[in-house]
Amino acid sequence: MTKIRIAVQKSGRLNEDSLKILKDCGISIDNGKDQLKATARNFPLEVFYLRNGDIPQYLRDGVVDIAIIGENVLVEKGDDISIVEKLNFSKCRVSLAVPKSMEYKSVKDFEGKRIATSYPNTVNDYLRSKGVKADLHIINGSVEIAPNIGLADGICDIVSSGSTLFKNNLKEVEIILKSEAVLAVSPNISEERKSILEKLQFRIKSVLQARNNKYILLNAPDEKLDAIISILPGMRSPTVLPLAEEGWSSVHSVINRDTFWEVIDELKAAGAEGILVCPIEKMVL
Repeated sequence: MTKIRIAVQKSGRLNEDSLKILKDCGISIDNGKDQLKATARNFPLEVFYLRNGDIPQYLRDGVVDIAIIGENVLVEKGDDISIVEKLNFSKCRVSLAVPKSMEYKSVKDFEGKRIATSYPNTVNDYLRSKGVKADLHIINGSVEIAPNIGLADGICDIVSSGSTLFKNNLKEVEIILKSEAVLAVSPNISEERKSILEKLQFRIKSVLQARNNKYILLNAPDEKLDAIISILPGMRSPTVLPLAEEGWSSVHSVINRDTFWEVIDELKAAGAEGILVCPIEKMVL
């Protein structure tokens, strides 16, 4: 039986989030400790646990068919590889940072300066677009220490919360790109495996839709029903059911999590009562 081969990060947060989305897609993976390859019990899929930086080449060579990988890694090492789905987790930035004591005005301040980074292609492309020339020191690992030991004047690295920069007396001054986990596909994937990818994408989209929305139930007086319904975005239109108490209805709908609290405030102001919010496990459109 043909299986689609997916690469995920060997360890770290991206590994955990990648396995979680596969689990939420109903895929059970038999993997033991320190195992570098595992097979799913209930879906035609094999998981390869690889170093993040090696994954683009494995995709390019067709060793794996798809991968869950940080978008920043593809920008640096795999800009020829297609992204088929953004996954909305493991979000970060690739940014330039300098010592807190440095007076910074613009990216032109990096002219002729030394920058320590693990992302030379990304930095070079960005500086070139700004007409700036700098001396890059390529470091694999913790680059934050470089300015403190006199190796560089600034750094370019991944930033999530910014706490690591703060602890090393650095400040973020330029955001080069924003990144998140993505589903990438090999240019050499076979037609047979493409059909499996379509099934997997369908499941992933259903999971992502569920994560991005909340199910809401509320009670509304009938005279205020139209005003309340007009506030609810919903997928098409809300479900409205009469309550046992005359003059009242129960309204069911879906709210996007990004606008959730604003909509709740509007609903309360419009007369909604007994608002109940539930998570959605899967959402098939």
